Amino acid sequence: MALVPEKIQMQHLAWRAGFGENLPVIEGWGKRKRKETVKRVLAGQDKEMEVLRVINETDLPDYKRLKDMNEEERRAVQKLNTDGIKDLNVSWMSAMIKTNHPLREKMALFWHGHFACRTQNVLYNQQLLEVIRTHALGNFGDLLTGVSKSPAMLQFLNNQQNRKQRPNENFAREVMELFTMGRGNYTEKDIKEAARAFTGWSFDEVGQFQFRQRVHDDGEKTILGKKGNFTGEDVIQLLLDNKQTAKYITGKIYRYFVNDTPDEARIQELAGKFYQSGYNISSLMQDIYMADWFYDEKNVGAIIKSPVELIVGLRRAIPMQFEQEETMLLFQRVLGQTLFYPPNVAGWPGGRSWIDSSSLMFRMRVPQVVLYSQAFNIRPKEITPEMGEGANYKMTLEINDFLKRQYAKKVNAQIDWKPYVDGYKDVPREQLADTIAGTLLLKNKSLDKAFLEKYADASTRDNYIKTVTIDVMSTPEYQLC
Repeated sequence: MALVPEKIQMQHLAWRAGFGENLPVIEGWGKRKRKETVKRVLAGQDKEMEVLRVINETDLPDYKRLKDMNEEERRAVQKLNTDGIKDLNVSWMSAMIKTNHPLREKMALFWHGHFACRTQNVLYNQQLLEVIRTHALGNFGDLLTGVSKSPAMLQFLNNQQNRKQRPNENFAREVMELFTMGRGNYTEKDIKEAARAFTGWSFDEVGQFQFRQRVHDDGEKTILGKKGNFTGEDVIQLLLDNKQTAKYITGKIYRYFVNDTPDEARIQELAGKFYQSGYNISSLMQDIYMADWFYDEKNVGAIIKSPVELIVGLRRAIPMQFEQEETMLLFQRVLGQTLFYPPNVAGWPGGRSWIDSSSLMFRMRVPQVVLYSQAFNIRPKEITPEMGEGANYKMTLEINDFLKRQYAKKVNAQIDWKPYVDGYKDVPREQLADTIAGTLLLKNKSLDKAFLEKYADASTRDNYIKTVTIDVMSTPEYQLC
């Protein structure tokens, strides 16, 4: 096992338990024992979670008369939902950026992909997000039950159509295949019988769970080798009682938070503890973050940041305000991860799927597009042939033009550089480039310091810090965490 230096360990923890941290925070963590730092990361500093609300039940249209609405009324309902989901997206992104409990939001982002769901009803999206954020670091059984009873998931997986004599297997199949045990660990008979148990699970117009007894099949069922007059709650408990669920969930968490090349022995060990803890998510994350192997060189800088992680990390590092925060939705769409719009029931595949030749080029230009959007006496330098970066510079200008065409001047950001620059106030001038690169990157062996020095704006110390930072953030290495 080859552990990375302690400062890199803290940076690694900051990205895997959140969205990165600035130099003073990393240095502060380094002065404490790992156990104390991990405890603080798990607890966060927020006294209570901010509930994200963009719509109230009283503002909802009368869905009971949706079929009787005219075309104009239907369009108004559609616009209310579409605009509401955009607002919810922006609100959650803002919460990730501003939170004092980044691990909770990072875990919620993971569960958002695990419990992938698409609904055009803004209230249902809002309710599901609250369930996920509330239980993100709590008990997996509570989280699974809350998600399974949410109108968003019941609607998305067609459980409204699941009734006695005419069972719909879609909901039961995904609960087993995607949410708990993983494919191949149950039979088709198990799915059919579980579907019978979930009959009657429904919801009303304002998103309250309802159990409709008259359409529930209360006959005997055989599921995972057990017999009984099982209900939906019973099925969830049967799935939690099965150790394969602990292994499957632990495996997904390992690939997301440790390394997308799984280590089966480690996963098995973690899964055993997770099961014994009664599915305590915080305990599982503590076991991961306290382990020496988590800080092994092979696990550091081994994961490609998701688009949301990339955007949130950039904005947490350097405070900024967009004229129109909806600009973030455009970045999400171009980069391939729009919150509340997963590609399918399995969520975003992650890993190398985030990167292709065009998306990598755009990712590397994002810091320049955003951070040069407001003049602070610096502009990207004119490209000279010896720099060999002409194509990249041209791409930056094209992306800038594209964004401004899409959102006119709304892409302009008010950048507050002061907190970021102040973080380097005690660093000697000759060490700035190395310190900035060493703080922003987990792997920077190939970074050309001479290149940074040559093309940085050295007219003032502040401008030097800003331009070196933008250049470092524009490297392929910054895409890794």
